[in-house]
Amino acid sequence: MAGGKERELRRRIDSVQNTKKITRAMELIAATRVVKAQQRAREARPYAEQITTVIENLAAGGAEIDHPLLRKAEKVTRVGVIVISSDRGLAGPYNSSVIRAAERQVQNARSEGAEYSLIVIGKKARDYFAFRNYKVESFTEGISDNPTYEDARKIAETVAQLFIDNHIDRVELVYTEFLSIGSQKVATRRFLPLESTETIATEGGGDSKNTDSFEFEPSPEAVLESLLPRYVEARLFGALLESAASEHANRQRAMKSATDNAEELIVKLDREMNRARQDAITTEIMEIIGGAEALGDDEQPEDLVPAGAEN
Repeated sequence: MAGGKERELRRRIDSVQNTKKITRAMELIAATRVVKAQQRAREARPYAEQITTVIENLAAGGAEIDHPLLRKAEKVTRVGVIVISSDRGLAGPYNSSVIRAAERQVQNARSEGAEYSLIVIGKKARDYFAFRNYKVESFTEGISDNPTYEDARKIAETVAQLFIDNHIDRVELVYTEFLSIGSQKVATRRFLPLESTETIATEGGGDSKNTDSFEFEPSPEAVLESLLPRYVEARLFGALLESAASEHANRQRAMKSATDNAEELIVKLDREMNRARQDAITTEIMEIIGGAEALGDDEQPEDLVPAGAEN
C-alpha cells in the first residue's frame, strides 16, 4: 500500500516538474517580448508627440477648420467602445481588468439612454462579449502581441468612418496603460470627437511663433485637416503598443508565479514522499520483527522439556 502511494507521488512530482519547465520557458519568452514591446512603444512616442505639437501650434496660430472628426453631437444616441485585449490567455488579470472596464462603459451608455457599438481587438474580449450576447460591431484578431502601424490605421479608419457617418456619436478607448515592468493600469480615454481647434489653442501647449517662420501649402487649415486623421491613427497605435507591452508584462508575472508555485508543490510532494517511504520502511521492519518473534515462539528448545515427560 505504501509503495503504491510512493509511486503515485513520484508521478505527481514528475508531472509538476514538467509543468514547471513549461511555465519557466513561457516566463523567459514573455520577459524578452516585453522589452521589445516597451522599446517599440518608446520609439513610436516621438511621432505622436510631434503630430500633437504641430496641431497645437497651428491651432494657436489661428488655423480653424470644420472637420467631421471634431463634430460633437447635440444628443448622444450611440457610444462606440474600443476595447483592446489579447488573443491568448495565461496573462493574469490583464484581460479581465480591461473587459470589466469596457463593460462599465457599455453600462454607462445604457444608463444615459444610448445604444452601444463594440469595436473589439483580441479574441478574449470577443469571446467574453459574444458569450454574454453583446453585439460586436467590429472584431480584429492576430495583432494584440505585435501590432503594426498599418493595423492601427485600418482600425482607426473603420472607427472614424462610423463616426463620420453618424453611426456613433462618441467613442471611448479602453486599453491597458504601460507604466513600468511591474505596474500597468486600465485606462479609459475619449477617442472621438477630438477637441475643437479653439480648445486646442487655449488649453494645448502650442505657440504660434513656432509656425510664423513656415509657409504652408496650400494653407495651414489644409495641413491641419490632413493631420487630424493621422493623429487619430497615432493615438490608437500608441494604445496598441502599450497594451502589447502590458500583456507581456502580465504574462511574465503570471508565469513566474506559476513557476514559484510549482517549486513549492514539488518540495511539499518530496516531503510527503519521504514520509511515505519512511512509513514503508518502518512497516517492513515491524513485519520482520513480528515474523522473527513468531518463529521464536514456535520453536521450543529441548532443555526446556518438563521433567518426567520422557517416561
